[in-house]
Amino acid sequence: MESQKQSGPEPPIKVSTINCIDLSNPDIGESVALLKQACLDCGFFYVVNHGISQEFMDEVFAQSKKFFYLPLNEKLKVLRNEKHRGYTPMFDEFLDPDNQVHGDYKEGYYIGVDVPENDPESEKPFNGPNVWPADGVLPGWRQTMEKFHHEALEVGKAVSRIIALALDLEVDFFDKPEVLGKPIATLRLLHYEDQFSDPAKGIYGAGAHSDFGFITLLATDDVMGLQICKDKDAKPQIWEYVTPIKGAFIVNLGDMLERWSNCPPCTEFWGMVKTDILLHTLWNLTMTVWLNVCLLAKQKKVLPSFPKSGTQHI
Repeated sequence: MESQKQSGPEPPIKVSTINCIDLSNPDIGESVALLKQACLDCGFFYVVNHGISQEFMDEVFAQSKKFFYLPLNEKLKVLRNEKHRGYTPMFDEFLDPDNQVHGDYKEGYYIGVDVPENDPESEKPFNGPNVWPADGVLPGWRQTMEKFHHEALEVGKAVSRIIALALDLEVDFFDKPEVLGKPIATLRLLHYEDQFSDPAKGIYGAGAHSDFGFITLLATDDVMGLQICKDKDAKPQIWEYVTPIKGAFIVNLGDMLERWSNCPPCTEFWGMVKTDILLHTLWNLTMTVWLNVCLLAKQKKVLPSFPKSGTQHI
């Protein structure tokens, strides 16, 4: 990994403490309690012993690096299409346009649930076939990413079962065909440029934002770059780093789960879903899996364990 240098004195580093959930723990009640507390605190937590081997995680990172080290003209052959599949160049995305002078210092690659063009489902938003580098350019790359996408999706579903119990739902609530039966599950490989974010100059690895889906799983290298803000309305905002743990996923509860609970602040449970979270990032290499639900379940509805307030239950 390239060393990163910064001129001048380094600012003091604030590090956030977040809960860690062990998916191999037979005491499901302990996992539920940890998740509830994480929701009350910040909406982020670690997941370990999730079933994906460290050897395979290392291989996925190695294959990801191989793609981003390709010449730009080779990467542009698989440029992101209207179905959000493929390569996004450096500066292509503005996550916080009000505060950024240019796009994010990152390049990425989108991989979704593969739906053939001749399948009627491919006409729906975010559905369609994936695009891949030629096998002669990156032999075995597609197979590695397809396997990781599948395994990470299973981790997301395991986390969703703990979330269901934390929200006083049946453990398999999110396994329903109309919820996660055909999810919008996007694997995104990300490579951050060797630049330090400088908010005073409007320069960010990735601008401040909250994730709009159900949950996000993040796997990172050993560069400490993720920052979270537990209170976006604070003056000034306080940003804290999240320490990377080798082999772990960092899980972020998304905006949809907040909406589903009819928050804020309709019930005493409103804090059990994501509080307002923003992100600053400066990673070298990361992988994110955005787990969103079926299109039907994305409509304005709330979970059965929360009052409807004029909306329908899922």
